[in-house]
Amino acid sequence: MKIRLLLFLSVLFLSCDNDYTPKPKALIKLDFPQKEYVEIAINCPFGFEVPVYSHLEKKNDNCLIDIVFPTQNGVLYLSYFLLENNLNEHLEQSQKLAYKHNLIADAITEQFYVNDSLKVYGVLYDYNGMSATSTQFYLTDSVNHFFRGALYFNTEINDSILPVNNFLKYDIKHLIETFHWKDK
Repeated sequence: MKIRLLLFLSVLFLSCDNDYTPKPKALIKLDFPQKEYVEIAINCPFGFEVPVYSHLEKKNDNCLIDIVFPTQNGVLYLSYFLLENNLNEHLEQSQKLAYKHNLIADAITEQFYVNDSLKVYGVLYDYNGMSATSTQFYLTDSVNHFFRGALYFNTEINDSILPVNNFLKYDIKHLIETFHWKDK
């Protein structure tokens, strides 16, 4: 019995090593494409620029569009509505959809956008935390047109998606800044 105990203790002491070095935290290395944009070419009453590393999928003749980011595994869902004296309904629904994620997100910030020369007005909702969407927005001329967008990823939301999320948020801001109505 003493021999077993002695053998056990010797194995225990010999297995300990004082030269322990912790491994550094690993970070994902992401290679993002160069920022370059082109004007969309669709038969809708609006226009804007999209990144060259994305592609458009037009869903129907009502100007429902998906901007797909294949290498970033995300989709920007876009909807267009012709206003018929129902601007308040669209504004309320957009705000309701934006704040639906309030329970999950750590914070939601609103950034207002006004371009009087192009008659484009809107709000960009930016989410912090683990919500299903990272960005939503709407744009309107307040009279005839209402345009709405929401960015979603085709993966589970976690901390490792944050760099991709920030990369695509810049593209959405660029879309908003280049947005214009085609009305004469």
